[in-house]
Amino acid sequence: MERELIARIEHFLRAMGGLFAFVGSQFRLEVDGKEYFLDLLLFHRRLRCLVAIDLKIGEFEPESVGKMQFYLTALDRQVREPGENPPIGIILCKEKSRTVVEYALHDARKPIGVATYRTVKRLPRELKGQLPNPEEIAKLLEDQP
Repeated sequence: MERELIARIEHFLRAMGGLFAFVGSQFRLEVDGKEYFLDLLLFHRRLRCLVAIDLKIGEFEPESVGKMQFYLTALDRQVREPGENPPIGIILCKEKSRTVVEYALHDARKPIGVATYRTVKRLPRELKGQLPNPEEIAKLLEDQP
């Protein structure tokens, strides 16, 4: 799922006219000797800030806000460069309750957004022909050293 979302995000980044730059996936943060991995890290050129994205395969859970605030603080203290604005976060989940999100974000001190995504069983028409079919993918994988 993460690879598919990254591919979609890459398409989104291109469509946004170059305002976002890809920094990394599974971006490693270390706090007190313990490793944490942020799903995606982008940089928004106009806002001049890091954008942390946490991918959730299920419904939004309120504890995701605390986790995102932790990531944003770590990014702010360890990764943010002089002259950049504080990082912002996006929690991307399969489903969300507007009320639960509102309650969870009510006292949040850092800018965090929550959005949903949807999966489809069939490839949209506009993408057909742009991606290899399963047999071609299998062949590409077999040909790897």
